[in-house]
Amino acid sequence: MTNLIIILLSAVFINNYVLSKFLGICPFLGVSKKLSSAVGMSLAVIFVMLIATAVTWPIQKYLLDPKNLGYLQTIVFILVIAALVQLVEIVLKRYIPSLHKSLGVYLPLITTNCAVLGVTILNISENYTFIEAMVNSLGSGLGFMLAMVMFSGVRSTIEGSDIPESFKGLPITLVAAAITSLSFMGFGGVIENLFS
Repeated sequence: MTNLIIILLSAVFINNYVLSKFLGICPFLGVSKKLSSAVGMSLAVIFVMLIATAVTWPIQKYLLDPKNLGYLQTIVFILVIAALVQLVEIVLKRYIPSLHKSLGVYLPLITTNCAVLGVTILNISENYTFIEAMVNSLGSGLGFMLAMVMFSGVRSTIEGSDIPESFKGLPITLVAAAITSLSFMGFGGVIENLFS
């Protein structure tokens, strides 16, 4: 049980896919202007990460590995993720059309969101059991949400600030993203020390 807590907290704070591994930067920069869009996108990413892990882990362990087809991992995982994103898009369009509209082009981009693919591949490369992989995926999704919500707050503060003309727009956004990612470096080693 302690191992699962360490995996969960490490995925959220230390190995944050956006702020320490720099995966999923496109939606991080593109959808974080409004809190509602950031939360909606994050929930969709968490759902896709969990379902993708639940589908890809058994495919890898019971189909690709036994038949020595590991070289097909990336292709198979991308196809599974693409199908799952289509499912999420259909559900959001039908039941939550306002969120579907606010996410716009970023929802189909979950298909190519390297954070989702990265989670599924790293779950295999870390030799996680199925439960550990699911916990890591949940933690990674929660870490993605934490980064999105935090950065949404930072961006709303920046928009109300007096910024030099040369920094307006993308430059100040990238500077703020860098400072936000630095804030997570302080968690390194803390989680492991709590449970050792």
